[in-house]
Amino acid sequence: MKLVSKVAALAAVSMIALNATAAVAEEISEFRIGILGGENASDRLRAYSCLEEKTADLLGVPVKLFAPADYNGVIEGLLGGNLDMAWLGASGYAKVYITDPEAVDPVLVKVNVDGGYGYYSIGFARNDAEINSLADMKGKVFGFGDPNSTSGYLIPSIAIPQEGYSMEPGDYFGDVKFTGGHEQTIVAVSNGDIDAGVTWADGLGEWEDGYNSGALRKASDAGLVDMTELREIWRSPVIPEGPIVLSKKLPEDVKIKMTALMASLNSMDPECAYGVAAGETKGFMPITHEAYVNIVEARKAKNKN
Repeated sequence: MKLVSKVAALAAVSMIALNATAAVAEEISEFRIGILGGENASDRLRAYSCLEEKTADLLGVPVKLFAPADYNGVIEGLLGGNLDMAWLGASGYAKVYITDPEAVDPVLVKVNVDGGYGYYSIGFARNDAEINSLADMKGKVFGFGDPNSTSGYLIPSIAIPQEGYSMEPGDYFGDVKFTGGHEQTIVAVSNGDIDAGVTWADGLGEWEDGYNSGALRKASDAGLVDMTELREIWRSPVIPEGPIVLSKKLPEDVKIKMTALMASLNSMDPECAYGVAAGETKGFMPITHEAYVNIVEARKAKNKN
């Protein structure tokens, strides 16, 4: 993927859109941003408060942030026309697309510090649990996040059985539980409430930092966990990072302005971008539906089972 040329092209759009006056958009009266679950609502709203302010300045209309308790709240908000923008996981996007292909457009994807846009589902346990791999998990409790999470459920629910470990509770694992989100899984493992769990990370940088970006990095930054007390026990195949999506019903000028704002966020306000992107990144680059065809097919196959 020619990242440089795409970013350069988008930068041109950014210059046009961001230099435009913040006149009140005639066709919208407000702009509504959904924030996926995975950590407590107050932290999510705090991380996005800078984006809320920048969006209001750019569009000239009130901006509302919505932080539902689970992924499905954002998904249903997009499908019902009650949200205008969200950063979805790949599986969440697949659910939206399968339900209504005309609901949203994927426009941007987070770029890792190495220039790629892949990430991983990471299995982890406490150091003192004497669990080094899935081979040590027989009869133990494995935690997963949200049923609509790509890394927190969809991909591990396919990849782990392919490695010979049944996901049916009691077959191999003593139990398989949903915790409700990434943060909940991390805290549950750290507290010893479950033996191991899965969450998401870019897999770059140092384990002790929670990698460069992802749920482990956010939990480490927030002081929720000491990463030196945890260890990685499993890693999925690479997963395409989920897209920032915009409602297809939005006026074209609003779509252009919001795409440009998000594409420029990392260079314009690195601190704001760090909070929104859950860690260190190179920002956001253009993406299309074609990047998620395999995830859509995986979700369809999962729905049939």
